[in-house]
Parts: sequence; structure tokens; C-alpha cells
Amino acid sequence: MHMIFTKMEAQGNDYVYVNVMETALQNPGEISKKISDRRFGIGSDGLILIGKSDVADFHMDMYNSDGSRSEMCGNGIRCVGKYVFDKGLTDKTEFSINTLA
Repeated sequence: MHMIFTKMEAQGNDYVYVNVMETALQNPGEISKKISDRRFGIGSDGLILIGKSDVADFHMDMYNSDGSRSEMCGNGIRCVGKYVFDKGLTDKTEFSINTLA
């Protein structure tokens, strides 16, 4: 499997971020478990997918290191904001991010 990712940290929470705006990621819960392993994977608190939203500028889909889904993480969404701005996914200085919360 080939996956382009960015690892980011905020206030001690570290996540692997993947842009799924154009390409969906199959079995994200299983992928989160594998990549989050700090001895055999990338090592992280989980996986955050950044995608399109019908109700906001972006959607954040979050998976914990055990593969379970999570509604939201304040430090995670801070990094999503930095990611979309730094990667040039938006030129807005204010934008909305939809989550499960």
C-alpha cells in the first residue's frame, strides 16, 4: 500500500494526517492500528483523514490508535487547520472544519 502522509504534533498529541480529498482510504481503522504502533509503525495517537465536506470547508475523520473512531480532538483539529493552510488547500484565513462531534 502506498500512502502519502504527514505526521504532526500539538501539545503532546501526535497524529498521522492523510489528505483524502481526491482518493478514499480503505479500512482506515485497521490502517490506524498498524501505523500507530510505536515499535513497528510510524507511531502516533491515531490517524486523521482530511476530506471534503458538504456543510463546511473541510471534514476531519479521526481514528484512535486502537482503530476505533473518535469524534474530535482539539489538538488534532489545530493541526488540520495548519495542514490545509500550509498545503495550499485553502487561501482563506478563516475556514470551517466538520467533525463527528
